[in-house]
Amino acid sequence: MKFQKLPIYALLLGALVSAPAISQNSSSSTSSWGTPAQTETDALTKFPAQSTNLGLPDFTKVVEKTENSVVNIRTMETISTRGRGRSGPGWSFQGDPDAEEFFEFFFGPDFFPEPFSKRFGPGPNDRDSDKSRPKKGDRQVPSGVGSGFIISKDGYIITNDHVVDRADKVIVTLNNGKEYDAEVVGTDKRTDLALIKIDAKDLEPIEIGNSDALKKGQWVLAIGSPYDLESTVTSGIVSAINRDTGDYLPFIQTDVAINPGNSGGPLIDLEGKVVGVNSQIYTRSGGSMGISFSIPINEAINVINQLKDTGTVERSRIGVAIGPLQEDVYKALGLPNDKGALVSSVERDGPADKAGIRAGDVILKFDGKTINKWTDLPRMVGQTKSGKKTDIEIFRRGKNETLSVTVEAIESKGIKSKKTKKPEVNQENKLGLSVESLDKKQRENLNINGGVLVYDLTDEAKEAGFMKNDIILTVNNVDISTVEGFNEVAKDLPKDKVVAVLVLRDKMTQWITTKPNK
Repeated sequence: MKFQKLPIYALLLGALVSAPAISQNSSSSTSSWGTPAQTETDALTKFPAQSTNLGLPDFTKVVEKTENSVVNIRTMETISTRGRGRSGPGWSFQGDPDAEEFFEFFFGPDFFPEPFSKRFGPGPNDRDSDKSRPKKGDRQVPSGVGSGFIISKDGYIITNDHVVDRADKVIVTLNNGKEYDAEVVGTDKRTDLALIKIDAKDLEPIEIGNSDALKKGQWVLAIGSPYDLESTVTSGIVSAINRDTGDYLPFIQTDVAINPGNSGGPLIDLEGKVVGVNSQIYTRSGGSMGISFSIPINEAINVINQLKDTGTVERSRIGVAIGPLQEDVYKALGLPNDKGALVSSVERDGPADKAGIRAGDVILKFDGKTINKWTDLPRMVGQTKSGKKTDIEIFRRGKNETLSVTVEAIESKGIKSKKTKKPEVNQENKLGLSVESLDKKQRENLNINGGVLVYDLTDEAKEAGFMKNDIILTVNNVDISTVEGFNEVAKDLPKDKVVAVLVLRDKMTQWITTKPNK
C-alpha cells in the first residue's frame, strides 16, 4: 500500500503510540481566520442550482464563489551548474530528454504538460540557461508545483509543507493571472502544513468551514493545479472521516480526483467553505486512484494560527505508549465499552510516571474530555500547552481514579547512524553513498520492512539531495533491504541515466533523482 504526498511525496504508515498530535473541538470555537465554525446546513437547499436528471448537484455556484481564492504555487531551487536535482519530481532535469522519458514512463505523457522553457523559462540543458543563474556557478530551477488557498485579504495562504519544503523561491499565481513572490511564514512537517504570505491587498479569502460537521456520503469539491493545470475542479464524496493513517491527524478520505499539483489546495463543501487541505493519495500509478486524503480544516487552523503567531508549532507529551481496548480486554477489566486508551508502557521519569500512571491503566478522560477512541488521546495532549497541570481520569483495578499530570513539550527524535568513524565510500557505488543496515527495533519504530541507513556520502551525493541518516527504500523501483543488496544495485547503474531513489526522511518519504557520472 502506498500513500503518496503530492506532487510525488509518499507517506509510510506507522502505528501511533505515544506521539501526540494537534487537535481541537471546533464546533464551539472561534478561529482567528474567518467566522466561528458552524454546523453545515443542507447545502443543496442553499445552492439549489440546476440539477441533472439524475438529481446530482450543480457545482457551478460553488466554483464561482471559491475559485478566486485558490492559487497556483511554483517553487524554485538553486543548484550548481552541474544540474543535479535535490528532491521532488525531477523538475531540475526538465529539458533533458532522458529525464523526461523516465518520468513520462512512470507518471504518464502529461507529467510535463508544456515545454519546460515555455512554462518555467530556460532549463538546465537549454542554450540560454545561463541567463537564469542567480549568481555565477549557480542556477535557479523549478522544483515543484502545488496549490494553496487564500485565508485573508492581506495575503496569507495555506498550503502543504512538502510544496514549499527546501524551496529557495516561492511564486504564487492568482486566478486572475497575477504573480507574486511569497514569503514562507512557517511550516510544520508533522501535519504537512505551511503558511505563506504575498504582498497584496483586497484579496478574496475563502470561507472557513467546520470539518467536524462532515458526514460520509457528503459532496465535496477540490480546486487546484494537478500537473500544473491551473484552476482544475474535481468532485466526489466523503468516503470516511477520522481516518487514521498512522500519522498525527484524523484525515478526511474522499474519492475526489487528486493528482500531483493538487497539494495544498482546498477541499470544499457545497456551501463554498473549505473543510480540508488536500495532502495525500493512495496510489500505485503516481496519479489518482479514487482514494484521497485531506487534513481537516479544524486541525489545520489550529496549526496555522500558531505558525502565524510564532512561526512554529508547539506540541506536548506525557510519556506513555498506548493502544486500543479490544473487546476481550475491556470485558475482562470490567469496563462497559472500548472507550479509552490502554497504557502499554510508561516512560521512566516522564510526566505520566511522575503522575503515578502505570502500565495496564486505562485512560478515560484527559482535561475533562472523554476519550472515545484511543487515538484521541495523543491529539488532546498535543494541543495542551506545555507546562500545564491537567487532570487525567484512569480506570485501575475496578475503580476510577483522577490523577494530575504536567505535560511537557515534545522533542523530535530521529534515527541516527551508529557509526563513529568516517569510513571510505565504496568506490563501486555510483550513488556515492555508504550505508548500514537497520536493526529490528529501528524498523519497527518506523513501520518499514526494509531500507538501509546512510552514514556517509560524497559531495556529489549531497548535491543531488541526499543527507546523512536518510533511509534508502528503493533504487529505480528495486526494494532495498540489505547493505549487500544496495551495493549490488548501486554499482550496476548506467552512467548518465536518471536514477530515482525513494528516501525516508523525518518520517516522510520523497523521491531524489540523480545521474551517476562514473
